[in-house]
Amino acid sequence: MTTGSVLVTGGTGFLGRALVERLLSVGNLVKALARSDASSSALGALGAEPVRGDVLDLEALAATMRGCEVVYHAAGANAFCLRDPSPMFEVNVRGSRNVVLAAARAGVRRVVYTSSAATLGEAGGTIGSEGSPHRGWFLSDYERSKFEAEQAVFATARETGLDVVSVNPASVQGPGRATGSARLLLDYLNGRLKAVVDSRLSLVDIADCTEGHLLAGERGTPGERYVLSGATLSVRDGLALVASLLGVDRPVRTLPPSIAMAVATAAEALSRVRRGSPRICRELARTLIHGHAYDGSKATRTLGLHYTPVEETLRRTADWWVEQGLVTGRRAS
Repeated sequence: MTTGSVLVTGGTGFLGRALVERLLSVGNLVKALARSDASSSALGALGAEPVRGDVLDLEALAATMRGCEVVYHAAGANAFCLRDPSPMFEVNVRGSRNVVLAAARAGVRRVVYTSSAATLGEAGGTIGSEGSPHRGWFLSDYERSKFEAEQAVFATARETGLDVVSVNPASVQGPGRATGSARLLLDYLNGRLKAVVDSRLSLVDIADCTEGHLLAGERGTPGERYVLSGATLSVRDGLALVASLLGVDRPVRTLPPSIAMAVATAAEALSRVRRGSPRICRELARTLIHGHAYDGSKATRTLGLHYTPVEETLRRTADWWVEQGLVTGRRAS
């Protein structure tokens, strides 16, 4: 792969950190955007050059990008059940547009944008791919924000003539992940998960997701999207797999979608009374009920990406959970 000076945004996140480490390992000089002293220290410890800045500051971004060949824009906000989602839209939409504008001003060759497979908007029960027709409505504010961000990124690329490639990962899993859908698996292993909606979930290994970004930077076609998805399984099958890896057996009920939505609606109403944030809400319930199944074969055909078997991904992840003391169950011998 071509080496040179690159910038990574979101370098202290789960994916961003892996990107920084991988880019350094192949000889790149890596700048990494940092919003705080703590982030600067963490990025410096990895071997990157931390640069203070924010995706909402266009002028600072352009100055930071000067001399960079490629920008990997992995920064973004991902949250559900927000009382006010406007800051998430600011970061995901305006921040992403700023990155492309700044890269064009700075003479960057290519931007690799970390989108999401959620932007595909596939209809329920179908398999999403780069060519899927959007269902025409959104499951959540997060999904809408990423959809609008991707639209803004490509529109700005056309306006400026900048070379932009989009990478659309499924749920990214691997050592270091203990939030999002990984939290569902951890709650199950620790006996805190009592009920599930048995829908589908697509996963991609963190190593494969990272490699997919580098391959997109090297081989991707400008203006194209590349879905990264290595496996699709039901929630029940995912629970059974991690249970077999750790030798646990936890009883879990399956909730009908109508009951799941009723519970989410009640939790939302209660949170308004208490002026807090609910752990579950209607948009999260809609997302869980809808489920996701993605086809990541284009990245294999055109970029040369090879996917890790899901059993290996979850085994490595489970090993890390145990090492970190996050699982109380004992590993099977």
